[in-house]
Amino acid sequence: MLSAASAAVIRATLPVVRDHATEITAEFYPSMFAAHPELLNLFNSGNQASGKQQIALASAVIAYAQHLLDGTPFGPIAERIAHKHVSLGVRPDQYPIVGKHLIGAVATVLGDAVTPEVAAAWDEVYWLFAVSLIAAEARLFQKAGVSPDTLWRSWRVAKRDEEAADTASFTLVPDDGGPVPAFEPGQYVSVAVDLPDGHRQPRQYSLSQAPGRGELRITVRRVRGEGVAPDGAVSNFLHDHVQADDTLLLGPPAGEVTLEPGDRPVVLISAGIGITPMLSMLDHISATQPTRTVVAVHAEISAERHAHRTEYARLAGFRQLTWYENGDERGQAGRVDVDALPLPAGAIAYLCGPITFMRDVRAALLRRGTHTDDVKYEVFGPGLLEQ
Repeated sequence: MLSAASAAVIRATLPVVRDHATEITAEFYPSMFAAHPELLNLFNSGNQASGKQQIALASAVIAYAQHLLDGTPFGPIAERIAHKHVSLGVRPDQYPIVGKHLIGAVATVLGDAVTPEVAAAWDEVYWLFAVSLIAAEARLFQKAGVSPDTLWRSWRVAKRDEEAADTASFTLVPDDGGPVPAFEPGQYVSVAVDLPDGHRQPRQYSLSQAPGRGELRITVRRVRGEGVAPDGAVSNFLHDHVQADDTLLLGPPAGEVTLEPGDRPVVLISAGIGITPMLSMLDHISATQPTRTVVAVHAEISAERHAHRTEYARLAGFRQLTWYENGDERGQAGRVDVDALPLPAGAIAYLCGPITFMRDVRAALLRRGTHTDDVKYEVFGPGLLEQ
């Protein structure tokens, strides 16, 4: 709980910090990396270049400060961050480093406005934030049976399959012959690769088939750069250099957006490579609850880019609808028409795709009467979908 004195300071300064948040985080990251270049291995260089990482950090800290002031819900955001940190092997002793440079960036950007009282109040916010994450991450590490020191494990590529244009699947088995960890449909794993420039970069990829098969499978779309964002370093490396019998470093399964148990109807709505966690859920339902009501909806640029199209169609017992930007079987081009979807009573909806896509679909589902708690969504990268 934030102290009364700090709460008054945060309430007074939150608007100016919010207005300068991206400037603060833009100052923070270069300062921290200059002092601790080893931390570059934890962060997506593409998201750094595009500014997405800076925006995500600013959004999280501001949302947490608002939560401390008025109880605005923060639990889902904290859970998402904790899972991501565990998948990357973030250590408790790295939080003081982040705190030092973040508060230093606030002082640099806001200048004389940052009095000792202001600095102390924001330091308190940060440490309440950090302590809550450290505790949540400790529980997740314990559940996974790993620590930051034992996170990465070598896996062998048992096979590689070309799924669609710019999209390949990698089926993986433990290189040490050990057990395959259990996971929940909808979770992801981190993959770390050593790039030609000598830097190690991790990325998260959803597991694209059901658990219990004695293997893990990820499906990777090649990321081609747009604007200031470069080509995806890891996705291009995997596509260009990784074949059957090569090895990859994987972290444990993580992720909070998972298929809920029970027999409630399920609506799976995805776009692009967001189909992957949906396929894991659908595969699991097909194997364990073939009579459960499922509506599977997907949007894609074209049939040629529709990953796992045949596999999706082969899974029985559900209704499938597809939209393509260049025209599709339903005559609706370029979007998912949520108003045209069959929504079973009491259904849980799962969304995965670009943030703008999910934001629009979520809003349409809420307009149709779906309760906010029954719309679950997975966000790729550092974005936070607004509540």
